[in-house]
Amino acid sequence: MRIVVFGGTTEGRELSKLLHDAGADVTVCVATQYGEEEQGQVPGVVTHVGPLTAEEKQRLLRDAALCVDATHPYADRVTASVRAACAAAGVEYLRLLRKASEIPDAVTLESAAAAAAWLREREGRVLLTTGAKELAAYAVLDPARLVPRVLPSHESLAACEALGIPHRNIIAMQGPFTKELNAAVIRQYGVRYVVTKDGGGPGGFPEKAAAAKETGAQLIVLRRPADSGVSFDEALRLCITRLSDANR
Repeated sequence: MRIVVFGGTTEGRELSKLLHDAGADVTVCVATQYGEEEQGQVPGVVTHVGPLTAEEKQRLLRDAALCVDATHPYADRVTASVRAACAAAGVEYLRLLRKASEIPDAVTLESAAAAAAWLREREGRVLLTTGAKELAAYAVLDPARLVPRVLPSHESLAACEALGIPHRNIIAMQGPFTKELNAAVIRQYGVRYVVTKDGGGPGGFPEKAAAAKETGAQLIVLRRPADSGVSFDEALRLCITRLSDANR
């Protein structure tokens, strides 16, 4: 039985390995070389790297029995395209959705653009922990205010440089991070605002929230796109059930 996993997340990596161990023929799709590096090489697991068009997704799914969408909770466009490709290919679709966090005392906003507009009316340095792809939204702010924490890649650094962010403000590190490290960064850079997404436990959200509370920085949370799905344990159970049924 062939299962296609759209991953690039902790859950996608763990699920693909467990399904392979259970005897499934697994194909994992990740968007970047960084995702491929994190996925690692597992004998018997095929990894496809790079974005796919709608037609390419359908071709990839053609002989699959099941597709698990384990992409990031904020990857709403990818999720919509995967759902559509599964419907077109006649393949069962399963959304593995990371549990949402309890949001503490925070400012919650719809988007990076909304966060930038809110911050424009205030003073103080901003720790951006939402990735390099949304940095352009903060072009309305003085680049010297911005402290972006991004992946250590050429693309991430280029996005920071394009915004004119001083190199001394750029933190290129791979997370998730401890509360202690988050708090140290906030203090080191004199941060007054921490912008984050609700990435749940795997995304280090509790540690960022705790660090902001400890240091007195204002936490700003970008709301998750509306979505529905199942937990990791439920997704694994459903996949194993399908695999068992196929092997009878």
